[in-house]
Amino acid sequence: MKKIALLFIALFIIACGEEKHDLVVKTHIKGLKKGTVYLKKVIDTSLVTVDSMVVNGNPQFELYSDLESPEVFFLYLDKNSSEEDRITFFADKGITEINTTLKRFVFDAEINGSEQQKTLEEYRTVISKLNTRNLEIIKENFEAQKDRDTAKLSALEKEREGALRRKYLFTVNFALNNKDSEVAPYLALTEVYNAKVNLLDTINNSLTPKVKESKYGKQLNNFIKEIKEKE
Repeated sequence: MKKIALLFIALFIIACGEEKHDLVVKTHIKGLKKGTVYLKKVIDTSLVTVDSMVVNGNPQFELYSDLESPEVFFLYLDKNSSEEDRITFFADKGITEINTTLKRFVFDAEINGSEQQKTLEEYRTVISKLNTRNLEIIKENFEAQKDRDTAKLSALEKEREGALRRKYLFTVNFALNNKDSEVAPYLALTEVYNAKVNLLDTINNSLTPKVKESKYGKQLNNFIKEIKEKE
């Protein structure tokens, strides 16, 4: 019995000695032999490194950060070259798992963790289609300018304006439909920040109390106040 008691005491001491982290990012980069990985987030207006890992042979590792409320983090990979890749993800307290490859660091990224990340991915799936068409419009506009096709240029401009309106309306509606997620104020601040203030107000007023008290909830409220003070 004494041995068992001593074992429990030893385990308790070890557990107490372990450093607790709000966020644990478990990462596996297939094919990575050597390089440095950085975990970053925006503090005030600066992109700050909160943790880093020098990889030398083991492609599996963990990165850590403090976290008061769900927010966006960035996983950077410096492959000892002039190239630098970045994975953007929405994290909440607990464990986020990121599995990807060295060759296609961003495009192969599979992220499992927060509900906010799932919501953000849902938004990106739809908005990527709109962004693809916008790129096509830019290419067609360039060709029309070379051909001096004024009719085509006029039609493309109308389509561009329509696509922009659809993006804004979709983003606002998506935020309203996800008013209980920190993704809502984040999208307002990053995707439609230059929209009319009444649209931003609509999103802000719809947020649940918990989301209003989050990092992006507070930032959106302050952002709207600043706009109104300048008007």
